[in-house]
Amino acid sequence: MLAGAVFAVCMAGTTLPTPLYGLYQEKFGFSELMVTVIYAVYAFGVIGVLLLAGNASDTVGRRPVLLAGLGFAAASAGCFLCADAMGWLYAGRLLSGLSAGLFTGAATAYVMELAPRDGSSRATLVATAANMGGLGCGPLLAGILAQYAPWPLHLTFVVHLVLVAASAAVLLRLPETVRERRPLRTVRPQRPALPSGVRAVFGPAAIAAFVGFALFGVFTSVSPAFLAQSLDVHNRAVSGLVVALAFFASTAGQLAVGRVGVGRSLPLGCAGLLAGLALLAGALWWDQLSLVVLSALVGGAGQGLAFRGALSAVAAASPADRRAAVISTLFVVAYTGISVPVIGVGLLTGPMGLEGAGLVFIACMAVLVTTAGVYLLRRPVPTR
Repeated sequence: MLAGAVFAVCMAGTTLPTPLYGLYQEKFGFSELMVTVIYAVYAFGVIGVLLLAGNASDTVGRRPVLLAGLGFAAASAGCFLCADAMGWLYAGRLLSGLSAGLFTGAATAYVMELAPRDGSSRATLVATAANMGGLGCGPLLAGILAQYAPWPLHLTFVVHLVLVAASAAVLLRLPETVRERRPLRTVRPQRPALPSGVRAVFGPAAIAAFVGFALFGVFTSVSPAFLAQSLDVHNRAVSGLVVALAFFASTAGQLAVGRVGVGRSLPLGCAGLLAGLALLAGALWWDQLSLVVLSALVGGAGQGLAFRGALSAVAAASPADRRAAVISTLFVVAYTGISVPVIGVGLLTGPMGLEGAGLVFIACMAVLVTTAGVYLLRRPVPTR
C-alpha cells in the first residue's frame, strides 16, 4: 500500500544517523555521553507531540498531519546536511522526533482506513511492517551509503530528501479519510490518564514496553561505538545491519502476537527481552560479534511480542472514552525508556567504560523485566 510506503520513509529518517555517529564524533570531537544525549533528544520530540497534538489527525484530517510530519522530516535532513556544529545535530534529532510523533498514530490509522473492508488484517500487517521495518531500513541504508558511496555525512540525507519529496507527491494523490474535519485551533492537548480499572494491567505492560524501548535505544545509540571500539568492526554497513536486525526481529515478534495470543505474548516477550539482555551481557563480557547479532534478534523479537501485547492488553482494559489517553500514556512511558536509560549509559561510560556502563544498564533492565514477567505469570492479563 502506498500509505505504508510513505510511513516507512518517514520512520527510516529517524534512524538514519545511527551508523554516522562515529563520523560526527571525529568531526566535532564530542564524547559518548553527547552521542546518547543527541540520540535521546528525538524521544523528547515524540513525547511532546504525543501529549500536545497526538489526536490532531482526528480533528484536522490525516493528510495535513502527515504532510506536516514529512515537512519536519525534510527539515531534519536539512539540519544534518548543514551540520557544521553540534547544535545542528540537536535540531535535526528534535525535528525527527516531531516527525515521528505526528506519524506514529496518524499513519497507522490512515493505513487501516484506506484498506478495503475485508483487508483489516492485511492493513495491520502493512502498518506494523512499515513502522518497524522503516526504522530498520534507516541504519541499513545509511550504513551502506556511508561505507560504499562518497560524501558519507551528506549523501544519506540527500537520498532521504528525495524519498520524502516522492512521499509527499504520493500523499497528495491519496484520499482523505476523516470526513468531519475541524480547524486546528480545536485541537486540545491529551493529558496522560490511568483509570483505576486499568492499573493492574498497565503496570507490567508499561514496564515491558519501557525495557523493550530502552534496549532499542541502547542498540541504536551506542552499539556502533561498541562494535568499533571493542570488536574492531569499522564497517558502517555491518553496524547498520546489526541495528536493523533488531527492528526487523521486532516486526516478526509483533506479527506473531496474532498466533500466540495477547495473554501469552506479554510474558513470552518479557522472556525474550531477558534473553536478549543476557546475550548482550555476554557480548560485552566476551567481546563476541555473534552474541551481539543474537541479542539483536532475540531481544528484538521479545520487544515486538511485549510491545504489541502491552498495547493490545491496555487498549482492551481501557474504557472506550479514555482509551486514546491511556494508550498515549503507554507511549510516553515507552519513549521515556528510549531516552532516560540511554543517557544513563552515556553518563556511566566516562568512569566505567562502555562495557561497564552496558552491564549496569543490563542488570537494571533485567530486574525490571523479570519483575514484570513474574507478575504476569502469576496474574495473566485478561483477554477479550
